[in-house]
Amino acid sequence: MKRKSRDLQIEEFEKKDLGRDIRRSRSSISVMPKSRPTSILLPETLIEKLRKKAEKRGIGYQTMLKIILVEQVDRY
Repeated sequence: MKRKSRDLQIEEFEKKDLGRDIRRSRSSISVMPKSRPTSILLPETLIEKLRKKAEKRGIGYQTMLKIILVEQVDRY
């Protein structure tokens, strides 16, 4: 069985236990902010691009879309 390639940044993130760092910082930042479901219509071509990029990182396309949104939303 062929192993999917995974993004090194994701692998490092998954290895680290952030709980101790968060407690030590005495921060009130939420690791998992409150979320709610939403619906958006996307062209099939865009979904296919997201799937290809996500596959290279070893994640799902919806997760890939969330990462892109979080990284880019403040630019607009």
